Amino acid sequence: MKRNKMCALMVACALSIGGATAQTAASNDTTAAESTQTAAPPEKFATAKKKLDDFSKELTSRIKLHGYAQGGYTYTHRGGTDANTFDIKRVLFWADARITDRWSFLFMHDFSSVVQEYYTDFRITKDKWLTVRFGQFKNGLSYENKLSPTSMEAIDVYSEGATYLSGCGSDPLYGVQYGRDLGLALFGELPNGMLAYEFEVMNGQGINRKDGNNDKDFIGRLEFRPVKGLNIVATGQIGWGHAVNTSLYNPSIAVGDNYKRDRWTAGFDYKSKVFNAHGEYLEGRDGGVTSRGGYVTFNVPLGNTNCDLVGSYDYFDFNTDLGMDQHKAIGGIQYWFYKKCRVQLQYVYKSAYVDGGQFIHGDSHAVMCQMQVRFN
Repeated sequence: MKRNKMCALMVACALSIGGATAQTAASNDTTAAESTQTAAPPEKFATAKKKLDDFSKELTSRIKLHGYAQGGYTYTHRGGTDANTFDIKRVLFWADARITDRWSFLFMHDFSSVVQEYYTDFRITKDKWLTVRFGQFKNGLSYENKLSPTSMEAIDVYSEGATYLSGCGSDPLYGVQYGRDLGLALFGELPNGMLAYEFEVMNGQGINRKDGNNDKDFIGRLEFRPVKGLNIVATGQIGWGHAVNTSLYNPSIAVGDNYKRDRWTAGFDYKSKVFNAHGEYLEGRDGGVTSRGGYVTFNVPLGNTNCDLVGSYDYFDFNTDLGMDQHKAIGGIQYWFYKKCRVQLQYVYKSAYVDGGQFIHGDSHAVMCQMQVRFN
């Protein structure tokens, strides 16, 4: 009897284990089948990766990033006083995006100051004959104002006339506007590149601010390139300023006054393997005060050394009635240690300067050195 019970118990256990094993196997088979059904085929992964790669290539082909920094050391001796300082002049980063073959956008920020440019371009014609620009950008007055500081010979960058008349910072009535303004521009050039033009309607108030009056400034620019390497440039501006400060150059205009603000320039640029040079005559009128001057700047490559000799002579009279004239001479050398990257050493002489709110006719001497790094 006991033997029969024992046999029955063993048979039951065997059946139970067999059933559980069969159930587990069936469950495993079902899971494997479901996994096989839900797993994506390898070709789907390949297709998704290709789409992602294509999108990445399209994005990088349409958006370009740029940047540069300029910093150095300056020693100055004037009026019996010595001064020296390290400084960071500019740290700029900008991106330009090509939305379509005709439509683009640019944003530029200077980390040492403010947002400087943001504008959009739309090319109306198939060639370069007509493009419209809207936003905040460099105005077209003077040959130099359109140039990047990374391509200028002088560490001080622009001539006294271009700095004062185009709104780069030395005109107290207009303020520090980095040669830029808010507005609309039409520009283009002939298919052969011999003739280029630009016409602008601007606020006349500078960057990152609304117009201070109801009048707009009109700026025209014409470039003629008769032979390879030579560019002849004429620019002009008519408009009304709205004073943001008082000026020792023009004491009759008070803060908040609206005043007539006209300018015109004529210059050239010549490039060759032997030397490069550019020069310009500039004249402006603010209210009843006339300012005028001119400059010539050159650089001479020293063979295959990646070194250039640079020099400049600059004359500008801030107020022809009061005789606020200044002569400036620059001499130096620069070494290009990488593409668009250089070190510069220059001596700068000025026959007059501003100190303590006074215009002083006296010698000013400076030794300046600077390093420039740029990508793209």
